[in-house]
Amino acid sequence: MTATFPQELKQPLVLGIESSCDETGVGIVRGTTLLTNTVSSSMDEHVRFGGVIPEIASRAHLDAFVPTLQESLHESGVTLEDIDAIAVTSGPGLAGALMVGVCAAKALALATGKPLYAINHLVAHVGVGLLDGKPDAGAAAGLGAGAAAGLGAGQLPENLGALLVSGGHTEILRIRSITDDVELLGSTIDDAAGEAYDKVARILGLGYPGGPAIDKLARQGNPKSIRFPRGLTQPKYMGTAEDKGPHRYDWSFSGLKTAVARCVEQFEARGEEVPVADIAAAFQEAVVDVISSKAVLACKENGITDVLLGGGVAANSRLRELTRQRCTSAGITLHVPPLDLCTDNGAMVAALGSQLIMAGIGPSGLAFAPDSSMPVTSVSLPAQA
Repeated sequence: MTATFPQELKQPLVLGIESSCDETGVGIVRGTTLLTNTVSSSMDEHVRFGGVIPEIASRAHLDAFVPTLQESLHESGVTLEDIDAIAVTSGPGLAGALMVGVCAAKALALATGKPLYAINHLVAHVGVGLLDGKPDAGAAAGLGAGAAAGLGAGQLPENLGALLVSGGHTEILRIRSITDDVELLGSTIDDAAGEAYDKVARILGLGYPGGPAIDKLARQGNPKSIRFPRGLTQPKYMGTAEDKGPHRYDWSFSGLKTAVARCVEQFEARGEEVPVADIAAAFQEAVVDVISSKAVLACKENGITDVLLGGGVAANSRLRELTRQRCTSAGITLHVPPLDLCTDNGAMVAALGSQLIMAGIGPSGLAFAPDSSMPVTSVSLPAQA
């Protein structure tokens, strides 16, 4: 497909499709204005397994896509004929789940003749911060006005970073250009933060998903009762500002998960009641402490003055609180989109697609394949010959 846009098209109407994990998302954006964001989650189908089962997620996407698309079009008051372009998550994510969304997007593009953009799921989390929309309820939770909004209508701060924390990813990025210049500064080398929450919740008997359950229970516990390890914070990993260590901005949560398991085993071996609330609080403090401290360090040492917090774990109250405190102390402005736009959704995909169009970047065509390990440096896939 070689469709292009007239130069005067400044406010493209973009349909975004997201299916990288267990949410089927369809969003519609006009320029930087959010018209609708419809999400169908299959989370309830994964509860008894304690985590997302890729095959179940893929089948759920198949069932949910058409109704979700229809609802999104109805809510926005537009038709497929009105749409200027289609954007779809091409990676990273679960291979089968991505395939469902990509095939659906290709079918729509072929049937309607609309240009198709294959975009990066992680960079889309940043793009959503550019949307006009309602202020985040985080302001009422003491996050402050600066932390309660996105980045503004299409305007990126000059020195922007992004802290993405979810079930599949924990990364700190530097965004020089959201359309073609994204740099990975640090990431988790094993479990993502959200994955660690789920595994620890299973150990503590709290069920799935683990994030909300631990966040709620931790408020009743003492985070200082147990000192759990902060991974990759030893000098050999950190180095110095002049001579950076191999994992200065990276995270590791697998050792923390194991430490929690051993802690529970020790209480049980002594015949003592397991202090679940205290363990939850101490575990959460270990996670948010190392995430926020390393993220702020990366920002300070790379000239980043504004940082966007995104991903599903951005809903965690303690992460938001501590990140805000440390950003404020370091003179960094924290931006948090509305919570319903932090988790995976079609609006963020449409938002990034809109930015690509307004930057004059051409569509991807129909020949691309989804990439479950798509690097964050690839904002979108170019058309193939």
